[in-house]
Amino acid sequence: MEIFSSYNVIIGISLIIILSFIFNGVAKKTNVPAVLLLIVLGIVIQYILKAFGGDTIDFFPMLEVLGIVGLIMIVLEAALELELKSDKLIPILKSLAIALVGLIASTFIAAVIIKALVSGMTMQSAWLYATPLSILSSAIIIPSVSSLPIAKKEFHIYESTFSDILGIMLFYFLAGRLSPSEDSGVGVFFLNLILTIVISLVASYAIILIFQKIKSQVKLFLLIAVLLLLYALGKKMHLSSLIIILIFGLVIANMKLFFQGKLREYLHLEKAKSIYHELHVITAETAFVVRTLFFVIFGITIVLSSLLSLKVTLISLLILISIYGIRYGLLRLFMGKDISPQVFIAPRGLITVLLFYAIPTEAVIEGFEPGILLFVIIGSSLIMTWGMIRDKRMNPPEELEKTEPNEIEETEYFINNTTDLSEIDDTLPSSDEYETE
Repeated sequence: MEIFSSYNVIIGISLIIILSFIFNGVAKKTNVPAVLLLIVLGIVIQYILKAFGGDTIDFFPMLEVLGIVGLIMIVLEAALELELKSDKLIPILKSLAIALVGLIASTFIAAVIIKALVSGMTMQSAWLYATPLSILSSAIIIPSVSSLPIAKKEFHIYESTFSDILGIMLFYFLAGRLSPSEDSGVGVFFLNLILTIVISLVASYAIILIFQKIKSQVKLFLLIAVLLLLYALGKKMHLSSLIIILIFGLVIANMKLFFQGKLREYLHLEKAKSIYHELHVITAETAFVVRTLFFVIFGITIVLSSLLSLKVTLISLLILISIYGIRYGLLRLFMGKDISPQVFIAPRGLITVLLFYAIPTEAVIEGFEPGILLFVIIGSSLIMTWGMIRDKRMNPPEELEKTEPNEIEETEYFINNTTDLSEIDDTLPSSDEYETE
């Protein structure tokens, strides 16, 4: 029986996407991350393939490509939802500070643990192995926090996006330091960062101005192809390519902020808005499919026996304790006492897997067990699940619903007791304010 025939592959992918949609519904009701269910589905498929003799396929090239495309789509999806307003400057800076300090502190402690417990590990290599384990997974966080209050939801979107970008920059900086031919030094690294930001802004303006003039209905995948091309070319030039995606998303989501003065004359707002809304939909759909396939294939490649090692368990538990200890301290420092469920939402996922497989050959240490990766991913996801369920029980949504009738009564009372209609009119947004929405 040929298990990988064309029709079998089509049937398999279709069933996986349908199950992923169902998992999303289950996740909303139970707060169990859909990613965990996808990984379990991948493990089940792994054993089915073994039973039919299809376990010899090398899934890694597919995993790598899906990971890169998924990363781009997830960051773009997050950027499209971020509004840059003056009243959000403080939350953005707080999120950036927590993401940066949390990343550095978690990487340092994890590196110390790995250096002490993994034979043959140098401190430089330990930092490289620790970095993927210290990056938040926006692929898990962003879909999981949709039911949280707006302020907490935005914090997680900002924090996880910053963590992804800063973590990837740190990883490739450390990887470059291990290779003398690629080590350009700290100065050149920051120069490349500035160059990336400049290129990102120029490219973002150019893309918006050009694409608003394209009359063809088939242009969104062309736009995505351009972004993928810019990302890949940026990587070839050793630039921080993810910043290109982030800045483009921020520019198109906040066009009125970026197109001011004479630039506003070149912007056709309605057409540009149409591109934004259509891009938002197609990005979310693409991110969903790519994320689904990535985590299922990751589940297929997992070696469960690696979790049975006492050494793997010890290292993983110490890393998890350090992650949440550092996170608790940072959130109390920056956010005060209201840190639930934020303190529990620190899962590792797509970026962790992607960067682990991107570790240069010269830095690979045979003594490092991949089971540590799996243990930390599953452990952090389970902790997040428990934290979300706990928060839901302590703050049931019914309490919010009870306040709605009172708000309606207050509104009716206001209207019924207002003799001058102009008083009501003054409370409504002007037509110009509607236009800015």
